[in-house]
Amino acid sequence: MNSNWKQDPRLRNMNPQKLSMLTEFAKRAESAPKDQLFQTLMSLNAEASQKGIQFNDDETDLLISILGANMNPSERQRVETLRMLSKNMMKRNGKK
Repeated sequence: MNSNWKQDPRLRNMNPQKLSMLTEFAKRAESAPKDQLFQTLMSLNAEASQKGIQFNDDETDLLISILGANMNPSERQRVETLRMLSKNMMKRNGKK
């Protein structure tokens, strides 16, 4: 995986704790078997939740773009579907 994602302007104002998690995530995604990238993303989400960290839409888009570079089309679609479901659930619960 190339490190072009580190130049993304969305990182400039990111909380250092989130940036640290994102960097760790990128390392895991790079070494994870391609068929386990989806599980890697879900694991990161669970770890962030345990630490009380929530990624906003831009940050989540960045995570998905990092992962998406190594996913097959089916896996990318699965992640995007879960993302849309999550957004819809948050809207219904009055969160943005």
